[in-house]
Amino acid sequence: MKIEHLAIWTENIEVMCNFYMKYFGMQSNNMYINEKKGFCSYFLSWEDETTRIEIMSQDGKITSQPNKMIGLAHFALSVGSEERVLELTEQLRNDGYEILSEPRHTGDGYFESAIGDPEGNYVEITV
Repeated sequence: MKIEHLAIWTENIEVMCNFYMKYFGMQSNNMYINEKKGFCSYFLSWEDETTRIEIMSQDGKITSQPNKMIGLAHFALSVGSEERVLELTEQLRNDGYEILSEPRHTGDGYFESAIGDPEGNYVEITV
């Protein structure tokens, strides 16, 4: 078994799609649109990988739940090396994204940093 995809609701689908493509090297399919439901989405993936991220938007959909302490807490994207974690963290900082956790070795064996994506989702950047 494996995770096939992770879905993220967004208020600005183009900004979120471009963020993951620019900083994490993902590619996008063509936008899926369901006009009847006012729903649209992109699936993002890496070349030669089957796990995907779906970025979704729907007219009138409530997309944020402040102070919610159940459900998805974060997800981690592996960039391959400690050097790349450091480089990408600095690139994101220089581009104005909030660094939520500076690069470090964690107690559970990861080397990681964490950032807020354009809509504040907690994203870990790991080896």
